[in-house]
Amino acid sequence: MRHVAAIGIGANLPSRVGGPVETVLAAMDDLATVGRVLARSSLYRTEPVGNAEQPAFVNAAAILETGLDPEGLLEFLLATERCYGRDRERDPPKGPRALDLDVLLIADRVIRSERLTVPHPALAKRRFVLAPLAEIAPQWVHPELKKSVAELQAALPDEGVNRPAAVQKIQQGQPVP
Repeated sequence: MRHVAAIGIGANLPSRVGGPVETVLAAMDDLATVGRVLARSSLYRTEPVGNAEQPAFVNAAAILETGLDPEGLLEFLLATERCYGRDRERDPPKGPRALDLDVLLIADRVIRSERLTVPHPALAKRRFVLAPLAEIAPQWVHPELKKSVAELQAALPDEGVNRPAAVQKIQQGQPVP
């Protein structure tokens, strides 16, 4: 059985392949080893959320069609993070990281297991996730909230960590601080 999944990708520390831009691009390429990448968003420079005392992030999203079941997809994503230097057991939550890969959505499924929650529990609250996802899948409907990704993004507040200026598309060749 094939699954279509939305994957959130982020980094704000260097990895074995270079800086956060190179890491996010390499991680997008790695997704193709377990399926077909149907869409890739632009890269976005985003301000950190939760722990403001860290470098800016580079975030993106991808749509992946894969034969992996949801748990298998999660295992692949966690193994990929480890390959780039992330240790979820050691690294502080919401702290700096070489790579962060999250399952955001899988078709119209709702999954609640010990290890995996789909849709991602914070999806509707984070502009840094919704902006890249809205670029490539604006009509994808959140299966619990019954709103599209574009509607969820439009409903975010215009101030604080979700203000539009906190999430900026990176132009090709633009440096990321």
